[in-house]
Amino acid sequence: MLRIESLSITLEEFSVRDVSLEIPRGEYFIILGPTGAGKTVLLETIAGIHTPGSGRIFLGDREITSTEPRSRKIGMLYQDYMLFPHLTVEENIAFGLRQRKLPTEEQHAVVNEMCSFLEIDHLTGRYPRSLSGGEQQRVALARALVLRPEILLLDEPLSALDSQTREWLRRELSRVQKLTGMTIIQITHHLDDVFALADRIAIMHEGRIVQLGKTPEVFLHPADTFVAGFLSIGNIIRGNSSRSGNLSRIIPDSGPEFSAASGIAGEVVAPLHAEDVILSQEPFASSARNCLLGTISEIIPLGSTVRVILDVGFLLTALLTRESCHELQLEPGSRVYATFKASAVHAIPVNTE
Repeated sequence: MLRIESLSITLEEFSVRDVSLEIPRGEYFIILGPTGAGKTVLLETIAGIHTPGSGRIFLGDREITSTEPRSRKIGMLYQDYMLFPHLTVEENIAFGLRQRKLPTEEQHAVVNEMCSFLEIDHLTGRYPRSLSGGEQQRVALARALVLRPEILLLDEPLSALDSQTREWLRRELSRVQKLTGMTIIQITHHLDDVFALADRIAIMHEGRIVQLGKTPEVFLHPADTFVAGFLSIGNIIRGNSSRSGNLSRIIPDSGPEFSAASGIAGEVVAPLHAEDVILSQEPFASSARNCLLGTISEIIPLGSTVRVILDVGFLLTALLTRESCHELQLEPGSRVYATFKASAVHAIPVNTE
């Protein structure tokens, strides 16, 4: 559907460097990365707002690198909606259709159909200033969709919304994508968007894509320490790894050794998701190969969950529900066992940083 070949562009402090990417038709693709990574520059270059310094962009079999934005059949939706304040909702949605000189009756029919589809029929006569953030975003989405784009680009469309509205609109985007089969590329900072929507994700850092893959693969097997840290995996343990049959024994810079399902030897960092660490008052029988005794250093409430940091010789973080924390009677200074599977540990050679 979309093919990008060795794309590079620099705009003041933002850049995209040698990005190559293929996105099939009907995929929901999400791009993650810190501020300044070049995510929006990449999206705007796909849309035709910027001309790349080098590289090519293809939509299907058609090269669109130098094609005018209005001729690309690509829609774009920004975080700040960009609605025209002096136009009604209906006039905002129909704006692109008027630019294409569609007959008035056909405009009305298309706008009415889209308003019904997105359940905003009751808003057509109102002006943007009278709408909530969620309503404005739905109107902006309708304005993009009435032009029947082959690809829809979303630049953090949910970031400015409250959690309830964001959840509703997340479901709406999923519904739109499934019903239309449209290819969607979205930038987001919310990991909830990733798990709810993405078929695949790309991680950008300093203008480059540093990892690309299906969501579970990327979270379970981060390519390097930047990706592991950016995804807030919870534990990134440094040490040396030696092979032991099908496993590796990892000896941390300090503290006890543990097993990892990895064949890597040498100096490594070992990401371990905090939610994969199980705490208990006594060792318990399980298939997990790692069970370490430690002392709780800190307990950090995080809404419905609790982050427990313990010292097992190195600092180890576990993520529990509040109920589990209460049942275990955990408090700073408590001695507990931390259990985790070897398959939960992914060793990364230090020389890949």
